[in-house]
Amino acid sequence: MTTASGPGLEFPALLHGSLAATRRRVSAEGHRWTQEFLQTRSFTPPQRMRPVRTDEVLIMHMGAEFLAPAPGWRPHVFIEVFTNLGHGLPASERQRAEEAFETFCLGTAWGALHYGVAPPPKRSAERMARRLAALLRFWEALEGPRYAFWPYEQTYTLEALVQDLYGKTLEAWCPGGAASVREHLSLSVERMSHATRRECEEAVMRVMPALLAANKDFKHREGLGDPAFQRERLAALSPDDFESVSSAHRSAVNGLLYEWDRHLRPVDCHPSEGESRQRLKPTARRAEHQGVERPPIRGKRS
Repeated sequence: MTTASGPGLEFPALLHGSLAATRRRVSAEGHRWTQEFLQTRSFTPPQRMRPVRTDEVLIMHMGAEFLAPAPGWRPHVFIEVFTNLGHGLPASERQRAEEAFETFCLGTAWGALHYGVAPPPKRSAERMARRLAALLRFWEALEGPRYAFWPYEQTYTLEALVQDLYGKTLEAWCPGGAASVREHLSLSVERMSHATRRECEEAVMRVMPALLAANKDFKHREGLGDPAFQRERLAALSPDDFESVSSAHRSAVNGLLYEWDRHLRPVDCHPSEGESRQRLKPTARRAEHQGVERPPIRGKRS
């Protein structure tokens, strides 16, 4: 016999079904939300909700579709709502609509899960603190089901999923950890939400060694790993560029490292030095969307 997950956990019914059906419904809901925003400047939840049982698996990544029952829960499809959300809005209204939509979603368990697992840019310290605080508010409800994530043939607890996604970031913000992932997340969110730029720089620098160790395809690992180089380059970032990585989110910082790595080149120093050093070519390109290979999940099996 199965029971409802946590205290009455419900997700939009449009996220349950076959992959094709779920995509159609998410697309339609994105269009409805756009029209609603045009008329009311606000958003309302989908009309049909469905209870989530403790024996059900939530597919959180397209790469885990092979674990999905048909029909089943496919929260990863929710990201496709952004294809339609804002379509037909004036360009001047899109940022306002996106911000209002995020605020609306963070007031729900399903929205907090989405913005926690697949946070869109910008991943600033302030914004990620809000997103992760929302995940903490719904933690008990979301502990019930299990989660499938690319590309492994097992499902995971909420704690294991968060540890995989944010373990390095949490350690950067709160070295030494805490008794549980939930407590570690809570402490990190508190620090992140009040951090100065200097504190954010320190967190970003603490996460870099772990990322450099996990990704073997950097061409200039020694140069990238130099703390003096890291500090100089972080200080040189514009406020807008720095904001994008200030949370020490793994993907955002990895993208920055790849950007630096692509533009590092050996430059001959004064002959008396007898060796080469690394310089960074100027670049105006951003790296927040840089693709990153995900390391293996370490966590509890269900």
